[in-house]
Amino acid sequence: MNSIVTNSNDSVTLRLMTEHDLAMLYEWLNRSHIVEWWGGEEARPTLADVQEQYLPSVLAQESVTPYIAMLNGEPIGYAQSYVALGSGDGWWEEETDPGVRGIDQLLANASQLGKGLGTKLVRALVELLFNDPEVTKIQTDPSPSNLRAIRCYEKAGFERQGTVTTPDGPAVYMVQTRQAFERTRSDA
Repeated sequence: MNSIVTNSNDSVTLRLMTEHDLAMLYEWLNRSHIVEWWGGEEARPTLADVQEQYLPSVLAQESVTPYIAMLNGEPIGYAQSYVALGSGDGWWEEETDPGVRGIDQLLANASQLGKGLGTKLVRALVELLFNDPEVTKIQTDPSPSNLRAIRCYEKAGFERQGTVTTPDGPAVYMVQTRQAFERTRSDA
C-alpha cells in the first residue's frame, strides 16, 4: 500500500507516518527547540515512550492521524491531526461538532525555523484535512508565549478566537473554518 499523501503546498508534502519513523521522531522530540514547546524538559520522551505513544496503530485508537512532513524528498517535521470531539484527558470537552479537527506539528531542524516552512506545512495539512467533506473546522492551541507558532498559524489562515485553558495550561485558541479556507482558495 502506498502511504504517500498526495497533497502538497509549495513542495512541502505529507506522508503517513509508519513505525519505521519512530526512532527519527524520538530524536526530533528531544531537540531543544522542540522540547521547549512539546511538553517541556520534564516530558522528554525515551525511545520506549515514543514507541508506545506514537505507534500509528495506537494513535488510530485515539482518532489521531500522524504524518511526516517532507521537503524535496527529505523528512523535515511531524504533524498530527485528531478528531476534537471526545479526544479525552480534559481536551475540548465542550466540543459537540464531530467535524472539528485539531492539529499539532513541529519542524525538526532549528535551522529551518523562521523561513516559512512551518506555514507551508500547516497549509498542506489544512488542505489535506479539508479534502474530507466531513471536516468543518480545524483548530489549534499554541502557548501564548509561542509567538512564532501563532504567527505561522495566522499566515496559514487561522484566526485567534481568544485564550482557553487546556490540560497543558493557557493557550491561544485559533481556528480556520471550511468557509474561510474556501474563500481564500477562491481568491487565489
